[in-house]
Amino acid sequence: MFIPCDRGGGSAALDFKGFTLLMPAVSVGNVGQLAIDLVISTLDMTKVGYFYTDCLVPMVGNNPYATAEENSTELSINAEVYSLPSKKLVVLQIRSPFIKNKYRPFCETLLSWVKSSKCARVVLLSSSHAYQRDDEQLLGTPLRYLLTPDLEKAVGGHMQELNWKEMEKVAAYPGISDTDKVLHIPGGGITKLLFTESCSEGIQMAVLLKFCSEGDNIPDAFVLVNYLNEWLQLIKSEVSTSNSSTDPSSQWKIPSSWRLLFGSGLPPALF
Repeated sequence: MFIPCDRGGGSAALDFKGFTLLMPAVSVGNVGQLAIDLVISTLDMTKVGYFYTDCLVPMVGNNPYATAEENSTELSINAEVYSLPSKKLVVLQIRSPFIKNKYRPFCETLLSWVKSSKCARVVLLSSSHAYQRDDEQLLGTPLRYLLTPDLEKAVGGHMQELNWKEMEKVAAYPGISDTDKVLHIPGGGITKLLFTESCSEGIQMAVLLKFCSEGDNIPDAFVLVNYLNEWLQLIKSEVSTSNSSTDPSSQWKIPSSWRLLFGSGLPPALF
């Protein structure tokens, strides 16, 4: 359930008609969540509310996008909503894992909100275990996309122009039968369920994902957010084909909270 903030939007924040909803799957390496962090921080998006649910592990912390001491003590919780009306963009950031057996109730609540808020489409940023790729998925780019039938009609041609690679279906019974193909996204969290439910309910959804492994997943987040930007053009790309030395990750603003991704360091008293 969406609960608007007292400031920065009020009741108007409930109206997301025609907006694109961007959100992460809590998946391997937290790549989607890191990519969402980059979008919120770079676009300086305004927090307009909270997504109240009992499907996520409760948590509270300081403002992850603090820019000064004055706003560093603002509190953040496990699921928050940010908006940028100028780009017709609304973002749901998820900061904690799902409670066991709560995937389906969350998907039902989320899709109900998507319908009631009249969002035009949903873009889910996800990831999948690199070590569980089949032979076909080992070739070429580690990036993949999926489109629901309703969104395929609208943007499928554009994806082909971008030369993007659709997520392959794999054999349901490897080594026994190669005719039965299924969608398999190991390590993808709610990705497959949310995508299939969106297909059933006629919701326009795109999944953008990257094959990766656990570790320092900051580089993966930059790759995924640049992949997203190829399509949605959230920021103007400064990378030219004639200047291959330009680092595309330099266009994105790293949030202050990333300083603590790997803890606060070793205490000097140890030495």
